[in-house]
Amino acid sequence: MRRNQSSLLSDSAFLLLFILCFVSIIVTSGDGDQSHYLTNIIVLNIAFLIAIITYFFNLITGLVLNIIFIFGYGSFILYQTLVIGTAVESLNYFWLVITPLFTVITWAMTLANKRLQAENARLQKRNEILATVDENTNLKNTRSFHKDAEVFMALSTRYQIPITLLMITVKYWDELKRMINEDQMNEIIMEISKLSETSVRMNDSLYMFDNVSPTWGLLLFTEHSGADIVIERIKQKIDVLNANEFADNYKIHLQLRIGAIEYNPDTISSPLDFIVQAKGQLEYDV
Repeated sequence: MRRNQSSLLSDSAFLLLFILCFVSIIVTSGDGDQSHYLTNIIVLNIAFLIAIITYFFNLITGLVLNIIFIFGYGSFILYQTLVIGTAVESLNYFWLVITPLFTVITWAMTLANKRLQAENARLQKRNEILATVDENTNLKNTRSFHKDAEVFMALSTRYQIPITLLMITVKYWDELKRMINEDQMNEIIMEISKLSETSVRMNDSLYMFDNVSPTWGLLLFTEHSGADIVIERIKQKIDVLNANEFADNYKIHLQLRIGAIEYNPDTISSPLDFIVQAKGQLEYDV
């Protein structure tokens, strides 16, 4: 509701500002008196300047500048009336009213925009907190792994069910990025994700830990020896892709680094510890 009100306020203020600009330009250009025309141009520019300052600062600053303007412009009108003998015209009252209106409407639009920006930032932060899926690959992310791993680790301890975490990265990824464009990089990441998904059983889980330096995690309901079979299966499939699709489409040869660690409640105390120890196993796959 508050977002809708801010949006309505922003749209209304913008529309009123547009109307005021249109009216001011018509009034300025419609006066045939050359001396009035020059004065109108000067006053209009002052009104715009005060509105711009209000936009970048705050309403108090704008109102103070308007008081100074009204005092100065009022003194100018008084001088023309008493000294020169010029009659006070309706145009004089127009500028005394329109300039503060520019300020107030600009402030209203600025306030509404700031509220919308704050609401947008709050929603983005909330989305980041609640998000459990990687936006590029639609795979579960690290946050989701932490939630799943806590449950699976507890079940493993209670019912003696073996679970093993596989960590997968791409060798020489930084060098490969210099050889292919961003679209091809994303395509390769998707291909490896699909390859990993088809290499495990339905009850195993695949996670995307990092999509900048691509890192996947496979949580397997098996002991380390069973994970070795999955590792061999993945490497065989990547060899097939290297011989066909990767060689034809990207002109590269892709190599994976895979490490595995079986869950042991005595040495792994948390999901984060699980990830760290699995990453440590990557050093042995050279």
